[in-house]
Amino acid sequence: MTSARVALIWVVFAAAIGVPIALSLTSPLLEWRGPVYITAGLAGMIALGLLLVQPALIAGYLPDLSAYRARRIHHWTGGAVVVALLVHIGGLWITSPPDMIDALTFTSPTPFSPFGVTAMWAIFAVALLAAFRRRMGLRMWRIVHTSLAVVIVGGSVVHVVLVEGTMETTSKAALCALVVAAAIKAIVDVWMRIRRAPS
Repeated sequence: MTSARVALIWVVFAAAIGVPIALSLTSPLLEWRGPVYITAGLAGMIALGLLLVQPALIAGYLPDLSAYRARRIHHWTGGAVVVALLVHIGGLWITSPPDMIDALTFTSPTPFSPFGVTAMWAIFAVALLAAFRRRMGLRMWRIVHTSLAVVIVGGSVVHVVLVEGTMETTSKAALCALVVAAAIKAIVDVWMRIRRAPS
């Protein structure tokens, strides 16, 4: 692969994540929001962007990264997702504790809340189970991790699509579509690779 093509892939990949976030920062809705709320929203968008990074890393779609390095970055990026999620939740809790209590107890009247909370618990479950990955065995870990990844991607995307906030509609839809497509392709490719591997 030529250096120009490698650079193009990285630029397109960065734009897919960066453009929706940049456009959201120009939203007139931010004029009525405080810095804590804005930070919480930005953290949520970063977490969504990282959900595009994760399958691309683990399936080897990003050029100039060895399989070992991609896996290591995948682990660190998973930690970054957890941190971004905590900032997102923490900021929303500070700005409106009653709304967060309703969301966490699945009693919120907003249709997007249960999807976001379900994805949140799935992310925390992956982070917790990662500590016991070796004890679980590779096959069981892959099954559990893949199942939770489906919940994370599905819940997060529906949550984001239903939220009528600062994100620009077209770029948000494009990013969500890319996250879903990357996740599906990565799951299929990785499992096909495992099935073709000699036992």
